[in-house]
Amino acid sequence: MDLGLKGMSAVITGGSGGIGQGLVLEFAREGLNVISASRDAKTGEALARKAQENGYEGKVLAISTDVTTRSSVDAMVARCNAEFGPVDVLVNNAGGVAHPSNFEELDEEGRKWEIALNIDGVVNCCQAVAGDMLGRSTGSIINISSNSSLLGEAAANIVHYGGVKGFVNSFSKALAWEWAKKGVRVNNVCPGWIVPEHEDNVGEGSFWNRFGFDSIGKPDDMKRALEDGSLWNMSGLPIPRLGRPEDIAYLCLFLASDVSSYITGQMISVSGGAYMPPRGGGLSPPFSWGPPPFPPFSPARGVGGVGGVFWVSLPPA
Repeated sequence: MDLGLKGMSAVITGGSGGIGQGLVLEFAREGLNVISASRDAKTGEALARKAQENGYEGKVLAISTDVTTRSSVDAMVARCNAEFGPVDVLVNNAGGVAHPSNFEELDEEGRKWEIALNIDGVVNCCQAVAGDMLGRSTGSIINISSNSSLLGEAAANIVHYGGVKGFVNSFSKALAWEWAKKGVRVNNVCPGWIVPEHEDNVGEGSFWNRFGFDSIGKPDDMKRALEDGSLWNMSGLPIPRLGRPEDIAYLCLFLASDVSSYITGQMISVSGGAYMPPRGGGLSPPFSWGPPPFPPFSPARGVGGVGGVFWVSLPPA
């Protein structure tokens, strides 16, 4: 299927990380011109060469960017406009954990670092592309969150990180609601354990390099560990394989394209089934949609829903 993305411009933050590299290369393969925005410009430049050597239709331009600083983000967006035109797609992929620890042992420096990168970075980038997208009544924003915001066990020893990613989830829904009528869609992707194929696909700023392979394990060894049941937090997955950066990239390409033009404000977990949304229920008349005929819809009454169960809120008599 042709997604109709050829020649469009995309900004991918954290483009040098494990997931980021997969995003950058798959977007370029699909024909988008990609800004790889990351502090690690060296890896971004290597990705640009790889995309060119592989004959991908899209170009890759690496720009050293600190998403926690608005002036750095603005300069990156201005460069995108100069090189590729207005930003059509923004993937807020930059994020990270300061250091795994029990919550009571998390220091203030680590807490502020996680807030700046995972919250301020997303907000800065969304505001920076507002002119390009709202001014043309078109655009797609994809915010990369984490399964740690959805599952308590997935946030073991990274409780604060799970919390700041929870902000990303709520922010994405609120912004999707506000900007939908202005032609811009906002969706949210929550990766589970996503592991690069090899050690040389690990970016300079990746948590593998920051925390050390001895404490986390090498990407090359994780498939074996999954198979023998010793991979922490992964054994027993409904889909018994490791997630790869391409799994995130393929979903993001779909959400970037007009093929998904009727989708906004959604939160999708890519985790091999580790997270499955709970079912709603327990709503009784007159507040629930029953079997047909349904109660008449009126915007004045309000409409809501949880887990596929929808209801109208009737005003007081």
